Amino acid sequence: MYAVVVRFEIAPDRMPDFLPAVLDNARATLAEPACHRFDVATDPDRPDEVFLYELYDDAAGHAAHRQTAHYRTFAALTGDMVRHKDVRTYARIHV
Repeated sequence: MYAVVVRFEIAPDRMPDFLPAVLDNARATLAEPACHRFDVATDPDRPDEVFLYELYDDAAGHAAHRQTAHYRTFAALTGDMVRHKDVRTYARIHV
């Protein structure tokens, strides 16, 4: 498994626009064959922050996701809404 965690800091007053777009992207991503999980989370104590947790078969599955039409649409639509974006990836260690 290949995990991707993303933390977005959303521009003030843009959360009402950002959330529907990220949820549409999450639903479309879950239909991809390499995607196993795509969670979208927020915390009321940090109202301008959105956290994503995604699981793919492997790094290639995540790379394929970033080439989809729905991902590109999401990125273009939300680019000016995002003040900061932090992406981290993790490969599972088999024991």
